Amino acid sequence: MAEYSKLARGSFTTAATPVAQVVNLPFQPQRVTLLNYTAYSAPAQYSVTQAVWDIAMGQGNTGFEYLSAASAPWAVAADYTPFGISTFANGIALQYGPQLQIASITKANPAVVTTAAAHGLSTGNVVILEGLYQSPTTGMAQISLMPFIVTVTAPTTFTIPWNTNQSNFTAISGSPVGAYVRQLLYPNLYLPGVNFITALTLSGTNVSVTTTTNHNYVVGQEIAFRIPSVYGSSQLNSLPDNIIPGSPIYYYVTAVTSNTAFTCTALSASVTAFNSNQPFSSVPGLQLPQVVAVGDINSGGTPYSGGALYPSPSFPTFVGGAPTINGPAISGAFVNNTAQGFVIGNGAGNVQALATLLTPSSLYIWSAYLFDISS
Repeated sequence: MAEYSKLARGSFTTAATPVAQVVNLPFQPQRVTLLNYTAYSAPAQYSVTQAVWDIAMGQGNTGFEYLSAASAPWAVAADYTPFGISTFANGIALQYGPQLQIASITKANPAVVTTAAAHGLSTGNVVILEGLYQSPTTGMAQISLMPFIVTVTAPTTFTIPWNTNQSNFTAISGSPVGAYVRQLLYPNLYLPGVNFITALTLSGTNVSVTTTTNHNYVVGQEIAFRIPSVYGSSQLNSLPDNIIPGSPIYYYVTAVTSNTAFTCTALSASVTAFNSNQPFSSVPGLQLPQVVAVGDINSGGTPYSGGALYPSPSFPTFVGGAPTINGPAISGAFVNNTAQGFVIGNGAGNVQALATLLTPSSLYIWSAYLFDISS
């Protein structure tokens, strides 16, 4: 029966370096199919020709076919990836991909993470790291469970925006038991969200902040700091306010320089330096430095100034944003990101790691289905 089924289709062209594709829909599909037209019109070895995801497979698990031959006749092989297609609906709990063993993490700035198998991530994906113990008293547990945006450097390596080349961090090696990375499948459940600070620089009346993930701020955004005293710079905190007790101290974003960097104005002369080099022994109970959006009306968006209500706000805000389904609204702390749909990750094949779900500069045609009867 199809009386109440929902169907949708569309297309997109990947970049020369493919990134995950976010598709907003008025429903959460139970099945998604992909057809790579470029793989047929201009075939190349390891190009994916078609792929399918079904809710029965579990989130991320996607079967696909790819061209295994280097020239005609173009032989086709089958494979799958656990880092492929997943659905999302904002306003629900965060969804995570499968655990992937961490082989090593370097002492470097930025830190380089190596996985025991192909990670299937794309630059811009968000991950959390867990169980970062080299021994019971050494490792990098100071950054466990903190979200990080990744920059992919190879099928088994990526960098995270944190300086681990500091005295209190010990390199991870030898694939320690319990050391895993998991992808946060759709990090923008709540926007702009809570941001974790990886670096903070003071210069006169300017405070330059770098966050571990996309901050999603715009110029004029009102923000507040929540920095534990052990990190320094806690004088920026919204509370306590020694001048007007009970009145939070807020700041305004004066410049946005990247998806993870912005500047605000504050009297920084009396502010102590930020210190991310926290001792390993303080991990139990260690709180993390945060910067959050604030506002009197948390209904979000770009200020409405008349005219069309669309296009919707896009996140991240600096470059490469995916649109929400919400139009502009009253200025405030958050956008009501009620988007739903599916995400196409760039997972590598479990058998053939050179075959990735999204091949460069290729035209993909997708179809999505929500069935009125399923079992």
